[in-house]
Amino acid sequence: MAVPEQEQPQYDRVDATLQAWRQGDCVLGEHWFIHRFDPTVPLTEASTAVSDQGVDLAESAVRGLVVLTQTCDIVRTSRERPFLEVAPIVGVSAQVTHEIERGRRPVYAIIPALRTRGLVADLDRTMTIEKAVAAQWARIAGCRSDAEARRFALALVRKRARVAFPDDFTAWVARLQARLLERHDRQSEEGRALRALREIRVRAAPAWDAPTVEVTFWFIREEEAIDFEGQRWDTLLGGWLQLIPATGRFRHIHGAVLALEDLTAKEYVESDPLDLDHLSTRGVVISE
Repeated sequence: MAVPEQEQPQYDRVDATLQAWRQGDCVLGEHWFIHRFDPTVPLTEASTAVSDQGVDLAESAVRGLVVLTQTCDIVRTSRERPFLEVAPIVGVSAQVTHEIERGRRPVYAIIPALRTRGLVADLDRTMTIEKAVAAQWARIAGCRSDAEARRFALALVRKRARVAFPDDFTAWVARLQARLLERHDRQSEEGRALRALREIRVRAAPAWDAPTVEVTFWFIREEEAIDFEGQRWDTLLGGWLQLIPATGRFRHIHGAVLALEDLTAKEYVESDPLDLDHLSTRGVVISE
């Protein structure tokens, strides 16, 4: 649809302002988050407060809002992409901040520029606004480097893309889960080794639902950590694999400690990140 000539300057002003905005940028101050609810079953304090007024929209005050929309869509013209997705900014304790950084609370995301203030993004709540609204805000750059921007983007992906492993796999790997979670933060050899890993990935062949499954665990180390404090990784690997002996459908178990560059692209895309902090069976949370 053609834009009336008299309205073009308004689009241009909005688009020019948003050229500086990036995913993870935010605004602080008194802002309101709006959500829809069922008046017959209000589930939150905000919806309960207005449930008897014949409305189905509730609003709650938040510390600010952070932009979740990808940067490429933020900077596209408001005629093509008139909306932005935002999440509320909330305050959390230092302990919760630490847990978010460890990946143990995927409902939240660290906003690097606000970390020292204890303010994070609440990813469980999202709201759509028009770009002209954000163009009036005093922008705060949430991420100050490419590395910070990548970590923020990964937090958004992790919230929505965690793998739902089969229940019998979750039960089988529970001992390994408990061991790694218990030792991760310790000032011990094993704790330091676990902190030197960038991720753990697992591959099932031929498939997770096969009658017999061959499972391979890849403990991916940082590239420079060829060995660990002068010793081979094999010793630690052997101890971890002892916690997951062959049983049930999982008859063939393999494992390796390697660098990301040692995996082929095919191996990487056919494997899944093992989120030890949030493995759970239906209705049962094994670790929180």
